[in-house]
Amino acid sequence: MTFPASLFCKRTAVVAAVAMMALWSAAPVAAREPDATASAEAASTPDRDRARMNARVFDTVWDTVRRRYYDPNLHGVDWRAARETYRPEAQAALDDRALYRTLGQMLDLLDDDHAAAISPAQARRQDQARTRRAVMGVMLARLDGDAWRIDAVRAGSPAEEAGIQVGWVLQTVDGQAWGVDFDVEAGRPITLTFLNETAQTRTVTLIPREMDPLPPFSVDASRPGAVVLRIEGFEAGLGRWLGDRLAEIPADSDVVIDLRGNPGGLLLEADAALSCFLPARQPWATRIARGGRPVTLTIMPGCGDLEQPAPHDVALLVDQYSRSAAELTPAALQEAGRAVVVGEHTGGSVLISQDTRLPDGGRLTLSRADYITAGGVRLEKRGVTPDVIVARTLEDRRAGRDPMLDAALEALNRQELARAASAGTPVVAMAEGL
Repeated sequence: MTFPASLFCKRTAVVAAVAMMALWSAAPVAAREPDATASAEAASTPDRDRARMNARVFDTVWDTVRRRYYDPNLHGVDWRAARETYRPEAQAALDDRALYRTLGQMLDLLDDDHAAAISPAQARRQDQARTRRAVMGVMLARLDGDAWRIDAVRAGSPAEEAGIQVGWVLQTVDGQAWGVDFDVEAGRPITLTFLNETAQTRTVTLIPREMDPLPPFSVDASRPGAVVLRIEGFEAGLGRWLGDRLAEIPADSDVVIDLRGNPGGLLLEADAALSCFLPARQPWATRIARGGRPVTLTIMPGCGDLEQPAPHDVALLVDQYSRSAAELTPAALQEAGRAVVVGEHTGGSVLISQDTRLPDGGRLTLSRADYITAGGVRLEKRGVTPDVIVARTLEDRRAGRDPMLDAALEALNRQELARAASAGTPVVAMAEGL
């Protein structure tokens, strides 16, 4: 399992550019003194260095798709025609917003959530996600197009202090749509406008400040008889962390693994997480790359020092923003009968992808292999259907209620009751111990 796959999905990890700037050209005219029209025409044309870099970035993206995309037929897209259509627009882009909007439009032809190009500013934000940095303190979830909803507000952050609420829809940042070239700077005030739940405009000014990064993995042991392990992404070190935590949890305690909002990550760490619950060398998926040769993925030891699969009853929480590795993992455990899956239908974005650095510092994410579960199911565009379907409303989130977690704990309790009944243990006695 050395394939260096990045499984982040563009719908959750990529911030869309604003609407592309209008591009036009003027007919030749006789020489004359500069006037307002000439100035406007000059302003609509990128300088030579910008145009050259635009072309380099576009050509890198186009050629990488042509040579390395997992489907050599490119899902039936006429890729040469796409080049003729989009290259002039990309070359004429005045800024990163226009350039990456054009690249995104071309990549959208593939109808693949993993096919995405992110700007240098976006790449910096991703690379700095686990470092101390300037933040506003909000998590954005894409609705459609360039519309973004506040999905979470960090405790103790400038956003919380400014009164920003989960569920508000972001309209502008300093008068512009949230864009690919936006950088947050400590101490520089930012004015945000939102639409609240009653479609009223709310304007908030806040001052970003440096905060420590949120941990990629965390533990909540506040509920008796159960431990919740929250996984933000399938990042390096997940398998070892998970093994260490499971070794600390009593065997008779239930384990809930929270993958809600998890965009995926490293395929190697998905395999490591599965090794915490499934026996070594058990097949769990098939990978099919561009050449068409299927490769069976089998469980490889990676769960820290845990020598045997953990004995705990397990539930996994998923939602519509659980993608890639956060879909592969629950699908494999669900098929193996090793865990109950609770929550919402997942995103259906599970192609195995890899990143390519672009000449301007941006990044291209591109699917390099298809994925089929051990049970023969292709999850792409299909997703994982939970065993217990539960939604969490905006009202639940604001009130601190979590019906998904409640349903997961109830499902695990029912499993215990069913085992007790089949073993002849009095159900009343078992229920008293819940």
